[in-house]
Amino acid sequence: MTESYRHDGAPTEHPSEYPTTYPDGSGATGAWPPPPAHPPHTPRHRRRLRGPAGLLTAVAVAAAAIGGGTAYAFQELTGDGAGGSGSQVNGTTVAASSKGTVAGVAEAVGPSIVEIKAAGSSGQSTGSGVIISEDGEIVTNNHVVSGASQVQVTTSDGKTYSAEVVGTDSSKDLALIKAQGAKGLKAASLGDSDKVAVGDDVVAIGSPAGLTGTVTSGIVSALDRDVTVSRDESRGGSGQGGGREWPFEYGGEQFNGETGERTTTYQAIQTDASLNPGNSGGALINMDGQIIGINSAMYSAGSSQSQSSDAGSVGLGFAIPVNDLKADLDTLRSGSKR
Repeated sequence: MTESYRHDGAPTEHPSEYPTTYPDGSGATGAWPPPPAHPPHTPRHRRRLRGPAGLLTAVAVAAAAIGGGTAYAFQELTGDGAGGSGSQVNGTTVAASSKGTVAGVAEAVGPSIVEIKAAGSSGQSTGSGVIISEDGEIVTNNHVVSGASQVQVTTSDGKTYSAEVVGTDSSKDLALIKAQGAKGLKAASLGDSDKVAVGDDVVAIGSPAGLTGTVTSGIVSALDRDVTVSRDESRGGSGQGGGREWPFEYGGEQFNGETGERTTTYQAIQTDASLNPGNSGGALINMDGQIIGINSAMYSAGSSQSQSSDAGSVGLGFAIPVNDLKADLDTLRSGSKR
């Protein structure tokens, strides 16, 4: 037996030999270590861990640091970070906490969509429009306002304004109108339709059948679909309340009536988001809350070679790419009517 010491400095007894086992399983014996060199009650310095235990501890610390950073980055990307609903997705009007949801897009972009009522010698039509400036510039389809002598717009908060037609382009089925006396309106954010891909989720907002602020959703079904529409102002939408479907040609057939001899063709975004009469001129929106198209035409089952407006959407709708609108804005603002 040999003498050793407790932490309080008192001697104790224990065997003079002790077993030692190594990582490879071999064993050895040796003498117990001598009494501690430091005086009693003197704090010992924490020894640095060596070998596997020390490595695991270091890895755990590093993982904790990386894990915290990863969690923060994930929150930033998903909008669940400290910013909450008060922060916005850069370049859009969508709250970060609602990014990627139909409800979030509808809440953010809904105030930028208006109902349009146009009256002329051929009757009255109802369509939709997209606010693009705080002072009342609104984009819609040419066929919504063509031939109209009076135009009225109603915003999502129920305010009504008289509007004048600033410029039209029948070759692209686009028109720009201006709400008189409007200020402080919520302008929509225009996206980039060249970045749209088949399968992208989209939201459509408009006033089908005069039901202001109706929201539907779907995907981009196809791109660059050739859609042919009339350039004849006398074929502007008529019919009370909901607005008749605009006659157009697609796939070699005419839908919703005869398009006539004066026509134009544009390449449209196809979507299965439900579109109905009155959606014309409304917005097709990506999940970042950006306008990627102006809804313009819909296929109705059984409406080929007819003027029926009774059939509902069957998931074949078409929108004018927003880049076509952006390229045409200066011409529309100049007052050109063609």
